[in-house]
Amino acid sequence: MSRQPERPLLLLLAAVQFTHIMDFMIMMPLGPQLMRDLNIGPGSFSSLVAAYTISAGVIGLIAATFIDRWDRRTLLLITYAGFAAGTFACAVSHSAHSLMLARIVCGGFGGVSGSLVMAIVSDIVPPERRAAGLGIVMTAFSVAAALGIPVGLYLAQHFNWEAPFFLLAAIATVMWTVLAFVLPPVRDHLKIPAGESFHPFHDLLRDANAGRALLFMAAMIFGHFTVIPFLSPYLVANVGLPERHLFLVYFVGGVVTVIVSPWIGRVADRRGRHRVFTILVAVACAVTLFLTQAGPLPLWGVLVLAALFFGFASGRFVPGQAILSLAVPRSHRGSFMSLTSCVRDITAGIASGFGGWLVTTAPDHRLIGYQWLGWAAVAASLLSIWLSRRVLVRDIEPAVSLAGT
Repeated sequence: MSRQPERPLLLLLAAVQFTHIMDFMIMMPLGPQLMRDLNIGPGSFSSLVAAYTISAGVIGLIAATFIDRWDRRTLLLITYAGFAAGTFACAVSHSAHSLMLARIVCGGFGGVSGSLVMAIVSDIVPPERRAAGLGIVMTAFSVAAALGIPVGLYLAQHFNWEAPFFLLAAIATVMWTVLAFVLPPVRDHLKIPAGESFHPFHDLLRDANAGRALLFMAAMIFGHFTVIPFLSPYLVANVGLPERHLFLVYFVGGVVTVIVSPWIGRVADRRGRHRVFTILVAVACAVTLFLTQAGPLPLWGVLVLAALFFGFASGRFVPGQAILSLAVPRSHRGSFMSLTSCVRDITAGIASGFGGWLVTTAPDHRLIGYQWLGWAAVAASLLSIWLSRRVLVRDIEPAVSLAGT
């Protein structure tokens, strides 16, 4: 299959992922406005944020039992419509209770949609170009950080907190319409070889290679999310970054990742996914240790660190996701991706809780113990290198043909 039929679909699927990620990420910087306008405390706000990931994890686990029995196009259109409706419900919510329900809907439908997007990418891009294809789609996270959050905050500050959700609901509606017209049926995974049963979820539970792949995902996530939740307060309180310049960290980091992620994917396809993953993790470990033990730094120093951290720490997920995508045959891929999303969300929650347990605040508002999160992240990252080489390739089928679609 030529590259031409792939790229438009990859860009469209990246736009779909952007809406999922943006919907989740925008909640955190809206905290002060939501607590003020809805008259809620930090605990209730934390529950609103957690509702998305908890719902995504629970529904993802349920979806894993049936997701591979459907045409991926049909299921994506259904779940993405639910996500768009949930986002619109967020925009018209006027109480913490109704917003909580809307966040649960967004998480449930958005989590399954995200799993389907990754499964479709793995279906339509052959293994020899898999990392490059995933690199294009995974830039959605970087675009959300670099552009989505500043735009969302601008709308919230100049109108109200509902404005970003109205915008996202509108974008999602447009993306759904384009998907309905452009995305071809994706059902080759329904063709089961003679003599094989079709019980993908049950088969995965007995698949040792899939289990190692899920542990690999957990190690990657823990090696990243132990540091991320407290990064902003640490940079402000310990490194001396003025709060008004905090958005620059995410802007610079996002722009760098947008640029390097596709390049990392191409290099991983040429030079080897495991080799590139190991190099990225090694550099990310060094940057993480320096970052989590740094003293006061000038603005340019913080931004250089941010560029290195996001470029290498986030960039490792490109070859990492490619390794995961090859761990199971196509017929089990949807269930596996749904389980992967579930593991990702649970691990991110555990990592955040671990950080909250380990880090304390000094009387001068500096964070104490953050450096230990850096060491924990490095330990998990080194474990991920070992686990990555334990994950065997099980996807040996050719990619889905897009000719004539």
